Amino acid sequence: MHRSMRFPLLACVIATCTLAACQAPTPSAPEQAQAPAAGTPQVTADTSQQPARTTDQPAPGQAASPAAPEVTPTAFVDKVWRVKSSGTVEADTVYAFLSDGTLVIDSPNGTPMHGQWRFEGGKLTMIEEGQSYPTDILRVDASELHLRSHNPGEPVDIVLTLAPDAPLPKAK
Repeated sequence: MHRSMRFPLLACVIATCTLAACQAPTPSAPEQAQAPAAGTPQVTADTSQQPARTTDQPAPGQAASPAAPEVTPTAFVDKVWRVKSSGTVEADTVYAFLSDGTLVIDSPNGTPMHGQWRFEGGKLTMIEEGQSYPTDILRVDASELHLRSHNPGEPVDIVLTLAPDAPLPKAK
């Protein structure tokens, strides 16, 4: 081989070796199957012993963004509901959503308060003392109504039970 031909050939071999040395080794097939894709969060906790859950429910500790069940006002209107539990509303307080749009709230230790309620586009709004509160209907059936009222500050959860023995209050 002529001496002038060896130099370009030698340079080409050196360049090829250098490029090969700079590339990361290709992982084996099992390593590729286990490697997370770019941007995929990695699970660091052992979840093998945890029960499966549906993805339409938030994980424990996550804020729920409730999807209202298919509700019509007939499920809760012109019925007397009594507070079973709430973090802020006194137990045994009575709620009545009258068909004329009147909301009557009567606590055991106070005088009845008359407000209003609206149900538009599948969403409930309670209006107390002129203040509107968007309210999620989390659950409703023949005996229970579970509401989440978005008052200023933290939302207020109220679990009400049907009070069939209580008379329906009159609108003001």
